[in-house]
Amino acid sequence: QVQLVESGGGLVQPGGSLRLSCAASGFTLDRYHIGWFRQAPGKEREGVSCINSSGTATTYTDSVKGRFTISRDNAKNTVYLQMNNLKPEDTAVYYCAADRAAGRGYFCSLRSDMNYWGKGNLVTVSS
Repeated sequence: QVQLVESGGGLVQPGGSLRLSCAASGFTLDRYHIGWFRQAPGKEREGVSCINSSGTATTYTDSVKGRFTISRDNAKNTVYLQMNNLKPEDTAVYYCAADRAAGRGYFCSLRSDMNYWGKGNLVTVSS
């Protein structure tokens, strides 16, 4: 059974840090570009960051540049999102998604039509 499972979310104070994990089962993650997305209450889902299948290229949305870092460990079939200096506006449900790299090229992109999606993990930034 193909699954992506996010973990590591929770409640954190402004300025704090969290590390989200996205663990894959039922398929080999190293053939996929991986993206992190988030959806805040009352807002549309937005792309946050992505990493290509080899882990050699990344992209970030402007609002998280310099604060978030995406990485992957293909041996563990897991992708991470390190989030530092968190702000209240980072509060959202965070989703990871996998995009089959074959035919997509070297670079990842934050596409709406990713092949697989996780169920999401809530991050709340509040004092």
